[in-house]
Amino acid sequence: MTEFSDPIIRRALITLYNKQGVLELAAVLQQQGVELISTGGTAQLLRGSGYLVTEIADYTKYPEMMGGRVKTLHPKIHGAILGRRGQDDSVMTEQEILPIDLVIANFYPFVQTIDDPNHTRQQAIEQIDIGGPTLVRAAAKNHAAVAVVVDPQDYPQLINWLQQQQGALTLQQRFMLASKALVTIANYDCAIADYFSRQVTVKIADDSQLAPLPQFPEIPRLPFQRPKLLRYGENPHQPAALYQTGLSTTIGVAQAQQQQGKPLSYNNWLDADSAFTCIFPFEQPACAIVKHTNPCGVAVSDSLLTAYQRAFQCDPSAAFGGIIAVNRPVTLEVAEAMLQQFVEVIIAPAFASEALQRFARKPNIRLLACDKILPASAPSLEYKSISGGLLVQVSDQGSWQSAQLQVVSQRQPSDSEWADAQFAWQIAKCVKSNAMVIASQQTTLGIGAGQVSRIDATQLAIHKAQQADLSLKGAVLAADAFLPFRDNVDTAAEAGITCIIQPGGSRRDAEVIQAADQRSITMIFTGMRHFRH
Repeated sequence: MTEFSDPIIRRALITLYNKQGVLELAAVLQQQGVELISTGGTAQLLRGSGYLVTEIADYTKYPEMMGGRVKTLHPKIHGAILGRRGQDDSVMTEQEILPIDLVIANFYPFVQTIDDPNHTRQQAIEQIDIGGPTLVRAAAKNHAAVAVVVDPQDYPQLINWLQQQQGALTLQQRFMLASKALVTIANYDCAIADYFSRQVTVKIADDSQLAPLPQFPEIPRLPFQRPKLLRYGENPHQPAALYQTGLSTTIGVAQAQQQQGKPLSYNNWLDADSAFTCIFPFEQPACAIVKHTNPCGVAVSDSLLTAYQRAFQCDPSAAFGGIIAVNRPVTLEVAEAMLQQFVEVIIAPAFASEALQRFARKPNIRLLACDKILPASAPSLEYKSISGGLLVQVSDQGSWQSAQLQVVSQRQPSDSEWADAQFAWQIAKCVKSNAMVIASQQTTLGIGAGQVSRIDATQLAIHKAQQADLSLKGAVLAADAFLPFRDNVDTAAEAGITCIIQPGGSRRDAEVIQAADQRSITMIFTGMRHFRH
């Protein structure tokens, strides 16, 4: 038999932790006369459902031992999988090894175990599967003669192939299944290695001491899966794809369900993520409109409709063709308001049926439902590629609660200024540096983003507010980093701003504070910087 023939499946080994769909698959295999060999729990399920199955211990003539740790690690199993048809036949006959043509396996739930914050190390260790990955790797290596299936989602396709091809699989089909199997093993092994390395004490950057750095293992685990290819990247000549993390606890735009509209582009995904991140911390109804990854309007209010309307009025021209994110379900009333502008993507926890019917008249608008738009609960890692490497950092989880707030001016903030300072400072975290955000009544009035000079960012934010005919009297100005000169204070005061919140830490802090006192401006230091590059 040559490598390129299509061998008939005559004998299958089934060993599963996740037994979803196995009974339907076993029915088809038995109809086609395939002999079933299985391990304890799976064999019990199959036999209890009326299927003929040989226990692996009966097949190998060797009992399972050590609480099930040793059951498939036997020459009669691995020889049956690895034996090269037409080359190792005499050895297999001599050792009474019957060839296995199909391996159906999945692994102990190691990742789900370590996702539980209350797990112990011993519990994690017990969920390290040895036999399953070994079987799968062997089958993938010998895919010329053996098929391997690791995902219950692939059972319907396997059934279809077997029924259409009289119990055989083509080399291309076996290669495709082997490829997926090897990727599955790699992710599984990576998760285990990552778990162990996160608990090893390592030297910190200056080599001065030893410390555990759980966020930064020696070889990082990147458990991403590719659900789709994109039309192109930032520009048409750049290929691109979307990857999702396989972690069950992940909350993010990549996990959203598209309700309508054409496929999202690379730039759409980036902007949707920026908008989603911007509203993530707020518990009140909130809306963010984003363009080119920068907010052009954000508001928090008692109602979602008001939040949207206020966010839009900040910069209507920039909102054209933007991305809208909200943290409450979209009603018909809110949908009607949103449709007054040209919008590319809307992301929300859900959409009312009436709203979906209304949006259907504009089928090109992409609607993303993400039912986990809640305040962030745990730090996550951010990855940025550079030429020849990768930068990794913990995402900016700095909050109002963790800031070291200090009023450094003579004038004290009013209650409304405190609230607006908190809001504006939170939004500044989402704006590209240098960032200056002007806000009042929990609404952005002007945003200066991505300027190489902080005074330019201040002037841009004021200009944007004036363009939208918004009064800055009594407004708050938030900076993502310290103010290096008093010119920012003077410019803000002339525009009517009465409160500035910034990290502090400049060599000229005394000069800047003096300018605030001279201008009767409140100044709050946070002791925390929010650069976003």
